[in-house]
Amino acid sequence: MDRTAEISRVTRETEIEVELTIDGSGKADVSTGIPFFDHMLTLFAVHGFFDLALKAKGDLEVDFHHTVEDTGLVLGQALSRALGKREGICRYGQGAVPMDEAFSRVNVDLSNRPYLVYNLPSTIRSVGSFDAYLAKEFFMAFSVKGGLNLHINADYGDNEHHILESIFKALGRALKHACKIDGNIAGVLSSKGSL
Repeated sequence: MDRTAEISRVTRETEIEVELTIDGSGKADVSTGIPFFDHMLTLFAVHGFFDLALKAKGDLEVDFHHTVEDTGLVLGQALSRALGKREGICRYGQGAVPMDEAFSRVNVDLSNRPYLVYNLPSTIRSVGSFDAYLAKEFFMAFSVKGGLNLHINADYGDNEHHILESIFKALGRALKHACKIDGNIAGVLSSKGSL
């Protein structure tokens, strides 16, 4: 089964192209014009063993918001399309990643019922142009278009870079588990018979 999708989106604010292969090797080619965001998306792909080619051009002179949010929308669409009918997938996944002093847990349910829970340490200080609150916009858009229930819990950490890095790595690991095909699952894993 070839679980790959290509999605493009063009608006007056952004132009985004994504190619995602679920059963990949962690190869990433990412260019959004936001170096830190590129780094985070690369970590997501590497630790989830997804192949990801992503190019985004946005109105960065306004701010990073449109590019970050729209990237989440397009990447979420690509994930959903690549999953197809979601038959045979484990559906649930979890990842827990330490990054120096930071530790984050991510749990996903590929239920087609989007929801985001986003808990960060109360001590977090946003000092850069790409911060934890901008990242939340990406995760919200990704969960809505990807059709996933996404729980992000950064249990502790002092360095915002480390906290975000642990989250993106944990998201990759959680999704890798959730997307895995299990031969024991006939159809979709749901007592209702559909997701």
